[in-house]
Amino acid sequence: MELTERALVQAAGAVARLRTAAGRHAVATAVLSADGRVFTGVDVRHDAAGACAEVVAVGTAATQGVRELSAIVTVGDRGRELREPCPGCRRLLADWFPGIRVVLGTPDELRAVPVEELAAGQSPAA
Repeated sequence: MELTERALVQAAGAVARLRTAAGRHAVATAVLSADGRVFTGVDVRHDAAGACAEVVAVGTAATQGVRELSAIVTVGDRGRELREPCPGCRRLLADWFPGIRVVLGTPDELRAVPVEELAAGQSPAA
């Protein structure tokens, strides 16, 4: 696994440990821009509306002028587990960033899967 993807997991884990608040946020996401910058986000939960952490991280990157993302990771359980993006986020990622890699597995055994595999409903390769 590339060092940058491990660093991405560490960035998402740090945000999960520091910024997730019970009832408001449960997961954190980190995205890697094509130029090497990392942007993070947490999910937003509320009875009236909500947003997935992936969407928040993509929006954060967009506010800084980023148009290309190369990798994304989402963590839960305060950074102790990696999660797949939900079907809606998979579609967004596949439509906007078709070359993006989704980092999956466990914090100790990472693997990167092309978003197209997830968006097509395929099981990620082990």
